[in-house]
Amino acid sequence: MTRLFPLILMLFLGVAWGAEGETLLKTSQRGPVQARVSLSPVHPRLGDALTLTLEVEGEKGVEIVMPEFGQSLGRFAIVDFVPGEKVDEKTGKTIAKQRYTLQPPMSGQQHIPPLIIGFVDHRPGNRPAPEGEDGYELLTERLDFTVESVIPQGAEADLKPPLSSLGPLPSLTTDREIGVGLVLIALIVFGIAGFIAYRRKNIEKRIQRTPFEIASFRLKRLQSQPWPTPEEMDDFFVQLSDIIRHYLGDQFHIRAPEKTTQEFFDAAAVSPDLTAEHRGFLYRFLEFSDQVKFARHQPTQQSVEQALAAAENFLRQTGLKQETIHG
Repeated sequence: MTRLFPLILMLFLGVAWGAEGETLLKTSQRGPVQARVSLSPVHPRLGDALTLTLEVEGEKGVEIVMPEFGQSLGRFAIVDFVPGEKVDEKTGKTIAKQRYTLQPPMSGQQHIPPLIIGFVDHRPGNRPAPEGEDGYELLTERLDFTVESVIPQGAEADLKPPLSSLGPLPSLTTDREIGVGLVLIALIVFGIAGFIAYRRKNIEKRIQRTPFEIASFRLKRLQSQPWPTPEEMDDFFVQLSDIIRHYLGDQFHIRAPEKTTQEFFDAAAVSPDLTAEHRGFLYRFLEFSDQVKFARHQPTQQSVEQALAAAENFLRQTGLKQETIHG
């Protein structure tokens, strides 16, 4: 029994602590805002958790807009997310922070793409944002790293004993020691499983977002994409109308995604949450989208810009209305 317990303890600590290493750090700055993005460990092995930290510091009077949850991190599994923000009492500087715990999908060369930080300059004598824009943007530097395989380099595909056959394991002295060892292993396994389930439940609660926030994020991501070519215009409007339809389903319980345009109009007409003005917008918006998707209508650049602006305005009006009602 004295030989078995240290082995179990080492196994548990190895699972709970994981690997440690150095930190990869890059710093970027634009005007009054500085961003530091770091990753550790620098030399992870497949299965190790990665800690990605983004810390942004803005001068007094500068409003910081941190990246949306999971922005540019779709290739990694997000295990944990901890946001935070504070104002330094002495300097008045705003310090915002996001910490992710990530799992890489595979071994080999990997990278964390640049993250976009927005900010608005409210300091006296400074322009709040570039002309025609809502704010300034600061882009972090890309972080390149390598995820090592758990299989040693040069290992043969067929596993063979290095010297000779393994001898029999030393037997435990009594059945009682075997039973106690199995109970300890079971307790450790169930403890780890319970801890993981508890953490996952808390993470889901922390990162839960409203339908308005989800739709706004999807629309902003669509707006940031390169301008669609004539061949891509159909897919562009499929995405745009899908954002509005899913938003309506999640926000107002109008099951729009699976309905035809006419069926949706019939459902929206009886919704107490939509005004006549909103229903008129939806009719014109979805009718125009259908023309692009099904009639191969090629809209002008001005028409596309108007459609994006109208969708954004609709989200803002209805989203703020719902927050006011429930606030």
